[in-house]
Amino acid sequence: MKLTDLVEAGGPERLTTGYFFTEGPVWMPDGTLIFSDIPGNTMYRWHTDGSVIRFRYPSHSANGNTVDRQGRLITCEHDRRRVSRTEEDGTVVTVADRYRGKRLNSPNDVVVKSDGAVYFTDPVAHSVPQDEVEQECNGVYRALPDGSVERLVDDMAYPNGLAFNPDESVLYVVDSQHQHLRAFEVHADGSLGNSRVHIDLGHPQSGFYAGGPDGMKVDLAGNLFITAADGIWVFQADGSWLGKLSARSDQRHSEPAANLAWGGEDGKSLFVTACSSLYRFQLKVPATNS
Repeated sequence: MKLTDLVEAGGPERLTTGYFFTEGPVWMPDGTLIFSDIPGNTMYRWHTDGSVIRFRYPSHSANGNTVDRQGRLITCEHDRRRVSRTEEDGTVVTVADRYRGKRLNSPNDVVVKSDGAVYFTDPVAHSVPQDEVEQECNGVYRALPDGSVERLVDDMAYPNGLAFNPDESVLYVVDSQHQHLRAFEVHADGSLGNSRVHIDLGHPQSGFYAGGPDGMKVDLAGNLFITAADGIWVFQADGSWLGKLSARSDQRHSEPAANLAWGGEDGKSLFVTACSSLYRFQLKVPATNS
């Protein structure tokens, strides 16, 4: 397989620009895309006609977003140190903000399993003073539908982007500080085990430099798309290197990619948040069923 088997030629289209630092793109059931501007304390909604409207202000420095199985928006909020859910009527409720009575560090990215459990990473963001940190580690957690919160991983330096493989038998988690991708076996009860380093993200062919791996997604075939300072690194499910995509407005200027999302009515759009902009790559095959 080659990267050109997955992505159309011609590079990305810059859909909108002028933001402080974009993150957390998510394709919504209504056919729009929501994304965060963390320093701007705002979330935006992009429409297929090219228009962009302010979706939420203040966003409490929202970062990663996803949708649950009911199509509700799930958001990691740095300032409130919580994972929230937006109900159909617009009410925002807390999914998780504490573990064993102590405040979370700063939820960063989030994914929802088919059973409704919400898995999220919780490193300490720069905005959280050290004397206000209550958790003793940067963890990976699971919030269950009954409201309980479990810590699943406690030995990562900076857990960041995360994604399940297509059959949910593996959970991948980026460790930005250690510059590698960890793979965890997902047990029948949703707990994790048998951790291993699946990919070295200081990969010699990736062109890695300071800025490091961040968000990630997995397509229907199990291919791994991981954002980094110099673009989007693409690997096959077995860890084989496929190549790199650049988020650029022209041939000279590339923006560090922070996160990405599948979308489009046919599942053949790859949306990328990269610093001041939102980009779209066209895929040759659907990356998602939705």
